[in-house]
Amino acid sequence: MILYNVTTSLEPAVADEWVAYMRDTHMPEVMATGCFIKNQLCRLLNEEDDGITYASQYYCLSLEQLEAYQEHFAPALRADMDRRFAGKYASFRTTLEVVA
Repeated sequence: MILYNVTTSLEPAVADEWVAYMRDTHMPEVMATGCFIKNQLCRLLNEEDDGITYASQYYCLSLEQLEAYQEHFAPALRADMDRRFAGKYASFRTTLEVVA
């Protein structure tokens, strides 16, 4: 199994709006692509500076599924995020293999 993790640091002023957007819009749209089998949103407890940080996690069965998502769906979904929260967040992505 593959875990696709997107870590996002937010300005505190938009954190509640961002969480609502993730829960109600973005994460359901990601799941609707059919590339992932489950997801979760976690808040980091050991935050630094003044930001608020979340990890949105998506599980898929293969790297091919992740690559299909990244090629066919991710650009539009990222663009929507940028339209809504431009300049108020920073994200980085990691891909992990679940081994146990």
